[in-house]
Amino acid sequence: VETVSWAAKNGDRSENGDYLYGKKRLREIDRRLRFLTKRLDVAEVVDPSAHHGSEQIFFGATVTYANARGEEKTITIKGIDESDSLAGEVSWISPIARTLLKARVGDELQLVTPVGVERIEVVEVRYPAPPKN
Repeated sequence: VETVSWAAKNGDRSENGDYLYGKKRLREIDRRLRFLTKRLDVAEVVDPSAHHGSEQIFFGATVTYANARGEEKTITIKGIDESDSLAGEVSWISPIARTLLKARVGDELQLVTPVGVERIEVVEVRYPAPPKN
């Protein structure tokens, strides 16, 4: 805002690069603020520890699954803004998470990938322990 005010004082606004860039940047910030506000309005806090001990896969689960070659992989199902594929954290809307959700230990599933269908089996499901009071 300060930059836009300063640039506005510098004369003709139609050819004032600082002013035009500043206004554009303010619009981008306003747009992002509206987006985040809408996200917060519909956000829901989920406590993964509520499913501690369950063998069924829900949001927040850490899941180990094996492919047909016996190779195991472990992922944690997180929110869209929390996912980090390098850390094994996937969004709940990712293909692997959508395939795994509601499955149980021992279930064999078909994961649709860009190269075809892969059979996977749920090996383990973990949730964080509930906090001690």
